[in-house]
Formats: sequence, structure tokens, C-alpha cells
Amino acid sequence: MRIGALRLAKNPARGSLQPILPRWPRNISNHARLQPHLISTSHNYRQSTTTAWRRLPKPASNPAKHQFLRPISTKPPPHRRGPAFRFFYRAFTYTGAFVLVVGGLIVGFFIYDASTYREDLSYTDIPVSTEALYPRKGGPKNLPIADTLVSDDDSPENSRTKNKPKLVILGSGWGSVALLKQLNPEDYHVTVVSPVNYFLFTPMLPSATVGTLELRSLVEPIRRIVQRVKGHFLRAEAVDVVLSERLLEVAQVDAAGEQNHFYLPYDKLVIGVGSTTNAHGVKGLENCHFLKTIEDAGKIRNKILQNLEDACLPSTSDDERRRLLSFVVSGGGPTGVEFAAELFDLLNEDLGRSFPKILRNEVSVHVIQSRGHILNTYDEALSKFAEERFAHDQVEVLTNARVKEVRPDKVLFTQKDGNGETVTKELPLGFCLWSTGVAQTDFCKRIAEKLEVQNNRHALETDTHLRLNGAPLGSVYAIGDCSTVQNNVADHLVTFLRTLAVEKGKDPEKMHITFAEWRKIAQRVKKRFPQASDHLRRLDKLFEQYDKDRSGTLDFGELRELLIQIDSKLTSLPATAQRAHQQGQYLGRKFSKLAQAAPGMAANEMDYGDLDDAVYKAFEYHHLGSLAYIGNSAVFDFAGLSFSGGLLAVYIWRSVYFAQSVSFRTRVLLAMDWSKRAMFGRDLMSY
Repeated sequence: MRIGALRLAKNPARGSLQPILPRWPRNISNHARLQPHLISTSHNYRQSTTTAWRRLPKPASNPAKHQFLRPISTKPPPHRRGPAFRFFYRAFTYTGAFVLVVGGLIVGFFIYDASTYREDLSYTDIPVSTEALYPRKGGPKNLPIADTLVSDDDSPENSRTKNKPKLVILGSGWGSVALLKQLNPEDYHVTVVSPVNYFLFTPMLPSATVGTLELRSLVEPIRRIVQRVKGHFLRAEAVDVVLSERLLEVAQVDAAGEQNHFYLPYDKLVIGVGSTTNAHGVKGLENCHFLKTIEDAGKIRNKILQNLEDACLPSTSDDERRRLLSFVVSGGGPTGVEFAAELFDLLNEDLGRSFPKILRNEVSVHVIQSRGHILNTYDEALSKFAEERFAHDQVEVLTNARVKEVRPDKVLFTQKDGNGETVTKELPLGFCLWSTGVAQTDFCKRIAEKLEVQNNRHALETDTHLRLNGAPLGSVYAIGDCSTVQNNVADHLVTFLRTLAVEKGKDPEKMHITFAEWRKIAQRVKKRFPQASDHLRRLDKLFEQYDKDRSGTLDFGELRELLIQIDSKLTSLPATAQRAHQQGQYLGRKFSKLAQAAPGMAANEMDYGDLDDAVYKAFEYHHLGSLAYIGNSAVFDFAGLSFSGGLLAVYIWRSVYFAQSVSFRTRVLLAMDWSKRAMFGRDLMSY
């Protein structure tokens, strides 16, 4: 039935007639279907109605349900706003949302900040042992023995570790911090002894000398790190050690400025005291600066700025100005190269903003290197790239040169000329950085003098389990720059073969090793000396090469010659933060394994022998690569792959060190310092 422009359909469920819309032709758009008054009259649809009705689709689940109808407005749509209006509308919307989010964060920060203040008194009654207040005396020098510390009963956690094995760690460097982070809490009674109460991020020290980074951004309080293992910290210096009684002599300066000595007992002692700068017998090093500590970086920064200020004075002559602005770096390793690059960046980017421009024209930077190239431990292509970069930046690189003497106003050095003859030259000196190798500390020298097997003049020798050679087995360990791993593959295997021959009732000199026995020996070498694995890949070729009489066996002399050849190819590990970090992690894992195995060993009365070797594998160093900053550029040497580049490489270089930073706090400070340098430049203030 049709009424006006509508058709009526009978609803079977209700038995009544309801209006519905007709079927629209396919050529009519959706917009027109919603507005019947826009449809052409050629379709014979009347436009007199103001409201149309549309049948809603039936639910598929139950077709017998009611059909719902809803009205559709035929009014014209609202007028669309212009693009300018929409742009400003969205801009104000996003801005308002941003303001709300930032405002919420600021309010949240102030709420958190308010929660960090305390109104109530935080002290309570703490039990302190009488032994901690009045320690007993003993040892060779009859000094107080700190069996118990005053903080042993500070908390229930500290009380639980009071009777655990005593682990004493010397130093707060890379190795010590890595050990503390890897160690399982409450396995040991941990005490850290160090003359400084912070951890220093040494790879970024050159940046701190010129104001690119602030000094505080490179340090982390060591007490925060020690708290993880419920340990204790003593700001003191190790003086000597009594190996037979397991007593460490410690010196501490009291409030009156006098040194007090006492003994600190230990079950395990880890020596990670680092190293000092190697003088190489050069005279006049009192006129040089070193870069090992945060205090050194502050002194260098003040000296550089003092020279710049003195060069601006009207009373300064031209010759004196050139001398003041002559910066000499002795040593072409990573530290010397990165300092020279950071110094050039300061002089090139920030000097002209605050100082007379004539200073920039008279500044000179010189790098003295004893080898043929700077960064000689890197790939040769990277060394040449660094030299080319320095040549572009007018940083003079003097290779095959050795410093002879450092005077207050000049540096004397020798260098080979084109004919191979050694010629003595000199450079005016306003500042000199000495960065040429490492040497033993006084504490390490005293330990080496006590042990006859310590023959290395530069570092303490350890075995592959990082145990100090000559010390009671499993009691003293050494990691980091103060130590070197002694391989002695040949001596170890010769001793093993002699023992094996005696057990078999044979003469060691007349023993013959078959290829099957050689494979077993090689497996033993790989297990005890992991660094030798690369030289024992083709066992068949090695066996064939040293089987000179073609008998199919190796006699004692042939096997000894083979092992000596392998031993000679094993190089000492680099004195880097990377190596110290890996050694600290290794000891942390091994000490945790020893603590887990201790109850079983005690039950079986296993308190002797090589427990380290029984519980954990030998230390194996994995070189993860090297990198260096060379002035708005950087070079990388990773796993045999080397590459270099400009600012993109610099950002990668920063990212690597940013990720290696020890805490979230230092990462935030590093990011702030780099941002501050970009916006405001480096701080040219001395204090």
C-alpha cells in the first residue's frame, strides 16, 4: 500500500502496517539516499515529505524478531570549516594536551620530591658489638684486628652475613664494581677498601678535562653499589698483607691528620688497585700532568684555562704567548689521542667566542708517539684515518719519537729522520700530558717482593683462575691493570706429563705420545688455558708438523717444542677497562658457585685441593672491540671489522659509552651535559 511518498508494509509480528523506504536505484549515491529531497524527479519519487523511514536489517540469528525503524534527518549537513580553522583547532588541541601532560608530570615530580623529605627522627637504638668498638690486637705488628665492623648489626640482612666467609675487595674500579654487581647478595661478608669513595668512568675522562662533561657525571658513589650485596665500605688504603695469617694491613687518616694502621682479616682477598703511570726513566715528569683520576682531570682543566687567561694579558710577549698556547701530548694511545681531539674541539669551537681571536691562530697541539703510527693497537687503516684527521685539524703527530726530558718551558725529544739517524728536537711547552703505559703501585710491589715466583716488574702474575701466583691457593686474587695472566702452557703440561709417566712407571724422557693421546692433551690445554684454543684448531696438522721422524708419535722433546711454540704466541691481555670488567664478572660468578658448593664440600670434608678448578672453568677473555674519539669523528675496531666516520660515528661512540655507564643517574647527567654543550657551549671556568 502506498501513502504519499511512503509504502506501508505489514509487520507479521504485530499485524500492522509500518512505513518503509523503497529500494533505491544503484546509481543513486549514499549521500542522496540519506537526503531524499536531492534525488532527481526522473525517478518518480515525491519530494514533499520531510521525513523518510528506513528499514533496519533483520538480525541474522533470529529473523522473526521485530524490525526496528529510525528516522533520518533530511536537513542539509553543516557547513565544513576551512583548512585554516582546522589547522588552528588541531594545533590548540595538541598544545593543550601537551600542556596537560607536562603539567601532570611536573606536579607528579613535586609530589615525589615532597615525599623524599623526612620530618620524623630517623635514628633508633642500634646494637653494636663490643668487638667492633674495642677490637683485639695481634698480627706481626700487634695492631687492632677488625674482626667485626660497627655496621655489622645495622640491619637483619647485615647480621645474617656477619658469620659468612669474609671477602675483602681492594679498589673501586671497573673490576671491583663488576664483581659487586655479579655477586649474589648475602653469600659473603663483603668489605670494600679504597682511598676514594666513588667509581670513576675512566673512558670519558678526556671529555671532562675540557668541560664537555662535568666531573660529577663520571662518578658514582661506591656505597650505593656496595649496598646491593649488604656489604661495607672503608675509605682507607691497603699497605701490606700477611699471607700466612690472612691479614690485610690498612692505613686510615683520622680527624687529626694522623695515620692509623689496623688489620682486616679475610678468607678471600681480591686485589684491584689499578696501576700508576709508567715514567720510562724520563727526567722532569714533575712538569707534566697525568690523567688517571678525577682530580687529574680537574687540574688539567684549570691549567688549560689558566694558560688561555695568561695569554690574553697585555704584558705577555709574543714568544711567551706561543709557549703558553703550545700543548704537548706524550703518548699516541687511546687516552692521548682522545685528549688531543677534545682539546682541539675546545680551542676550535669555543675559544673564539670568549677569547681574542689571535689566540686561535697561535695555538698548537702536538702528539709525540714512539711507534710508527698513533693508535698502533688498532687496525692500520684506522690509525691512518686518525692521522689524516689530525693533519686536517692541524694537530701535529710526531711518530718514531721519544721524549728525552721535560723542562718547565720546553720538551726535548729524539726522532728518526729520513736517513734513519736519530735527531734531538725541542718544542715550546705550556702544557704537557704524560700518557705512556702503566706501572705497579707501591702496594703491588710489596706483595711481589714477598713471593719469589713474581718476576714481572709491571704487574702481579696470576694463573688462569686469576689466583695470585705464590699465594695460598684460593685465598688471593688479582684483577684489572695491576695483574697479568701468566699462561705457561709448556711448563704446566710438562709437569703433567712427568706425573703421568711416573704413574705408569715410565721414564718421562722416553715417553711417546700417540695422536689419540695428543687429542686428550689438547683438550686439557683448552680447558686450563682458554686463550690457547685459537692455536689448537687443527690438531692433525700440528701433530704432523712436529712429528719430525714420521714415527706416528711425539716424543717428549717434540711435544715440549710444540707447547713452547703455542706459549710464545699467547700475548698478555690488554690493560683496559674491558678486561677488568670481564675479570670482575668472572670472579663474581665463580664466588657465587663456590658459595653454593660450600655446604656439600663441608659435608664431604673437601677443604683442600684445587676447588676453583673443580667448581668453575678458567677465565677466558673475549675482546669486544675498541673505539676512540678523534675530534668530531670516531673510529671503531670490532671483531676484525673496522670502520670510521664523522658525526654519525660520534653519536655511535657516545651511545656505546652511554650504555656502559654504571647507573641511571650517570646516564641522565651525561645526556644533560651533551645537551648543554650543544646549546650553550663548554664551560670555560676554572675553580
